[in-house]
Amino acid sequence: MKFSSWENHSSVSEFVLLGFSRDSNINIILFNIFLFLYLSTLVGNGLIVTLIHMDSRLHTPMYFFLRVLSMLDMSYVTTTVPQMLVHLVSRKKTISYFGCVTQMFTFLVLGITEGWLFSVMAYDRYVAICHPLRYKVIMSPWLCGAMVVFCGLWGVSCSLVYVVFTMRLPYCGPNEINHFFCEVPAVLKLACADTSLNDRVDFILGFILLLVPLSFILASYIRIFATILTIPSTQGRLKAFSTCASHITVVTMFCGPAMFMYMNPGADASPERDKKLALFYNVISAFLNPIIYSLRNKDVKRAFLKLTGWGRVSE
Repeated sequence: MKFSSWENHSSVSEFVLLGFSRDSNINIILFNIFLFLYLSTLVGNGLIVTLIHMDSRLHTPMYFFLRVLSMLDMSYVTTTVPQMLVHLVSRKKTISYFGCVTQMFTFLVLGITEGWLFSVMAYDRYVAICHPLRYKVIMSPWLCGAMVVFCGLWGVSCSLVYVVFTMRLPYCGPNEINHFFCEVPAVLKLACADTSLNDRVDFILGFILLLVPLSFILASYIRIFATILTIPSTQGRLKAFSTCASHITVVTMFCGPAMFMYMNPGADASPERDKKLALFYNVISAFLNPIIYSLRNKDVKRAFLKLTGWGRVSE
């Protein structure tokens, strides 16, 4: 264990990420599973980005946001999974103090940005269904770009608060993080100081970063469903609802586990539970997003078949 002096405290200069198991046979199995999920995530989301870029019919606000979501997902998993894969097959499972801070900050920026992007996507669906005649005027390229930039800047700002409050604490040892990457709740358990202030800050930030966008999403969908019910034909109602179903599914998969993780007091958190939750909103959701959007979206299927020349999608 390595240590360095900082503000009259002995603070660790590196951390050990315990990961999932000390059994090498289990780790080999996990390595193959996570390698498959990681490569599939990159291929699936990369394909979504490529199709939207190449097909002019997909140059709309909805697909602009979907492309941003896919790029976020690819970056999100790359922040954690490659290092996890190395640690699964390596005896050395350390990460430097600076590396841990960098990983924590990057992970939070991407996650917070994605969470708020979901509320922007819900607003896009609200305008498309409730104000279809004004959709192109309201959802202008400038507004779409500005909303994405806001999500990114908001992610950077809130991540700085998380990281500063977490890493201002002294870490005197032990330096073993019971997680597969440097996530705030897991790192805080190693602090040799009172973390009650951090727990309160995490709860408040969790409320702002999760419940506020979820409230925006809920308000948007209440208006959307009210509008859908006024559509006279059953086919029209189903078509309008199908454009929202994928988004609702993805939001539930991402925000549900994240809420359990970041809005629970640190003392009540189980390391094994936290690892499973983190896997779900970091790895599993990014893997499933392109599948969900592709299976339910004829425009994406049509663009794929056009690109490959394999056939046509029925209207």
